[in-house]
Amino acid sequence: MPDLSQVIPRTALPHDVLRAALGALEAGRRVVLASVVARHGSAPSTPGQKLCLFEDLTAIGTIGGGAIERAALGIMGRALDELATTPKLETFRLGPSLGMCCGGSVEVLIEPMLPAVHVLVIGAGHVGAFAAPLLASLGFRVTLCDARAAAADPARVPPSAPLAGVSPPHDGAQQGPMPALAEQVRLVLADHDDPEVTAGLPRDLGEAAALVMTHDHGLDQEAIAWALARGFGYVGGVGSRAKAARTRARLEAKGVPESDVARVRMPVGIDIGARSPAEISVALAAELIAWRSGRQRARWSSASSTSSASPAVAASAGEEQAR
Repeated sequence: MPDLSQVIPRTALPHDVLRAALGALEAGRRVVLASVVARHGSAPSTPGQKLCLFEDLTAIGTIGGGAIERAALGIMGRALDELATTPKLETFRLGPSLGMCCGGSVEVLIEPMLPAVHVLVIGAGHVGAFAAPLLASLGFRVTLCDARAAAADPARVPPSAPLAGVSPPHDGAQQGPMPALAEQVRLVLADHDDPEVTAGLPRDLGEAAALVMTHDHGLDQEAIAWALARGFGYVGGVGSRAKAARTRARLEAKGVPESDVARVRMPVGIDIGARSPAEISVALAAELIAWRSGRQRARWSSASSTSSASPAVAASAGEEQAR
């Protein structure tokens, strides 16, 4: 449990607190946000006030200062320390337990917030062109790269669709245009290890995924070995079971640790009988959602990674359509 007794938050208005929280999330860092949602009786807090705690144990904003703020920071620190993901509504009673005599109470919503999971899709063939925007619509931050100019053409990315969880207004109110999925995917004309590609990835690649689906078997193996060496938390490859066996054998021959070889998800995707590029993209997106949901618990072990989640039918189809 971190010691927050000496933390003094930097004063800021609520909108500045939200801006700082968003900036940290965009940079790949976790935050915990506290918001005053109600005040009853005499209390120093005002509904709408916000306080944000960052991973480096600095803080910005206020929810009233004094004992309330210290108590809230303690709860926020535990949320960071325990990798919590569930919001909680806390009630602080301003009495002897807090060393206060105001007599009122304050309700504060504590929200742990996680940055979006980055996915690097290596190969902008048929599957890659479908998978990248689909993953973006599911809340992943996606980089799609290919060194072939014809493949890395923005026009090949399917047309726009609303982000998952985002609904259009029901009251006829005017809103700005929804960004096209092609705009939400960072498309880079370069090889996977090019600095332009890696510059857009988070510092902690253990919280990121790499999906390999290039036009060339040798390049696939090179990209998978690179992703393992860089420490991506999830490494998956499109291909048949025979190709997967050859890939693992060649990784072992190159001296890649057995524990890393066992982490490779290949063939990648949930078994749904997928055949087309769009269907294969759904299968691999489903597996990535499962990984994202479980990444705050114990990472998938090599035992679980040999489960029946690998699609036998889609494997060979995906291998051909990755090109």
